[in-house]
Amino acid sequence: MAFTGFAVPIRNQKIRDSYLGLGENYRALLEPSAVWSSIFSCMGYKPPTVKLPIPPEKIDGQTMTFKPVRDGIDLEVSGVMQVIEDANGFNVNASYIVSQNPPLCRVYWFDQPEIDAIVKLAVKEKRRILIVDDDREITRLVKILLERTGRYSVLEENDATKAHQSAQDFRADLILLDIMMPEADGGEVAAQIEADPELQRTPIIFLTALVTKPETNTGLRIQGHPSLAKPINIPELITGIEENLSAQ
Repeated sequence: MAFTGFAVPIRNQKIRDSYLGLGENYRALLEPSAVWSSIFSCMGYKPPTVKLPIPPEKIDGQTMTFKPVRDGIDLEVSGVMQVIEDANGFNVNASYIVSQNPPLCRVYWFDQPEIDAIVKLAVKEKRRILIVDDDREITRLVKILLERTGRYSVLEENDATKAHQSAQDFRADLILLDIMMPEADGGEVAAQIEADPELQRTPIIFLTALVTKPETNTGLRIQGHPSLAKPINIPELITGIEENLSAQ
C-alpha cells in the first residue's frame, strides 16, 4: 500500500487553535524542508516531484479544496498548500484536518495530474471588461450586474476622451462602448482602438439607443462591430460578451 500521508497530533493549544481555523500560523505545524527530506529518507518515502507551469507563489500558502483520495478519503477537505523545491522540480502538499477529538492533521502530497488541475484553477482569471459611457448610472449598474456573475472584472470610464488610455492601462479583454457621448462619440473611440496595434484585436460591442432590439437581433453591426440596444438586457449582454470573447 503506497504511503501518501501521516497523521500529526497537535498538542500545543495556541498552534492547535490557529490550525483548526487555518490561520496564519499554520506553518508552525510543518517541518522545514530539510527536516522533511530527512524524515522521508528514513521512511523510504519520496513525495511526488511535480512541475509547476506558474510561479510557486501563486499556489504556496493558498487554501484549496481537494479530495485526498490516496489517503482513502473520497470527501472534499480544505487544506493550506505548501510548495517545496527540490533538485528536479517541486513537492507540493496540503495539510488538512483528520479529526478534532483528538485533534489530528494529515499531510497530503499531490501528484502531477492533481497539480495540473490545481494550476488550471489558479490561473483562471476573470475576464476584464471596459465599459465606456457618459451615463454613470448605466456604467455602475452594468458593472454591478456583470461582476455579480463572478466571471468578470469591470472598469467604468465615463470620459470618452480617456477611453483609449483606459483600455491600454486595464488591458481590456472586451470593450462595451456607447455611441452618443459629448466629448467624443463611440465611432471615434473605436477607430482609436482599432489603430492601436496592442488593442486592435480587442472585441468591441456598441451599446446604443440609436437602434432597436429587433435591429440588433438581426445581427446589425456598426463599423463592423456587433451592437446591443439600450436599455441593456443583462442576459443578452452576457451572451454577447461570451460569443465575442470566444471568437477572439
